[in-house]
Amino acid sequence: MRVFYFILVLLLLISCELSLDSPENDAIARVNDIYLNSEDIDQSLFLGLNKRDSLHQIQNIVNDWATSKLLEDGALLNLNSLQQQEFDKLIKKYRSDLYTSAYIEALVKKNLDTIILDHQFEKIYNQNKELFVLKEDLIKLRYINHDVNMPNAKEIKRRFMRFNNEDQVVLDTISIQFNSFFLNDSVWIKSEHVVKKINPLNEGFNKLLLKKLNFIQLKDSLGLYLIQIENIASEGEKAPISYVIPTIKQIILNRRKLKLINQLKSEIVNDAIKNKKFEIYR
Repeated sequence: MRVFYFILVLLLLISCELSLDSPENDAIARVNDIYLNSEDIDQSLFLGLNKRDSLHQIQNIVNDWATSKLLEDGALLNLNSLQQQEFDKLIKKYRSDLYTSAYIEALVKKNLDTIILDHQFEKIYNQNKELFVLKEDLIKLRYINHDVNMPNAKEIKRRFMRFNNEDQVVLDTISIQFNSFFLNDSVWIKSEHVVKKINPLNEGFNKLLLKKLNFIQLKDSLGLYLIQIENIASEGEKAPISYVIPTIKQIILNRRKLKLINQLKSEIVNDAIKNKKFEIYR
């Protein structure tokens, strides 16, 4: 609240420089017969600014406003009438497009069915195989990176390799002891992301270790890496459906949205004809 009053005082000080017989009591600046008033300025632009910076900000705002108005006036004086008519048409069209787009978007948001059943995902997946060819290798894995000299290292390795329900709970519980880890081996991730996360894989031919299902143990200056590869999907193969679910969802929703927009437009026109708000004269 104090900032607001401070800004208001600054605005009033600036406005005092105007003529006393100004028709705008709270005017800060004037260009020809157009006035800039204090309520036209966004108060949030001054949050966190001191007195000096606030004054500088106000001066910039006023100068930018004045420059814009002067250029606009110059355009009206110097552009021929044909150009001005074309610009006016564009302005009207933009205004119309802005309102109609916002209204259609609101109607779509209210009426769009966003529930997608499993068989609908599968249908799109099977009908558009060419869209879901992998451009990079994917992998399902889990890994743990911990210090080499951890006293419970053997137990960690045993539980990591066996990985039953109890092991998963225990490893998750003690995960604060790890330098880094990833235990959700049911999720497909890009192999390149794995290589970036697990430094030793960048050495020599270690990337080839990600090409087959196995247990890997690597070591570097950061500690010991335990890696279990559960599944692989190679570049050029059809992507697993679980990996492309977000893409399929977007395809389905975009199709529904387009269909709904056409339906809404048709209903609006038919309703206007029915209620005699729209007539075509022959």
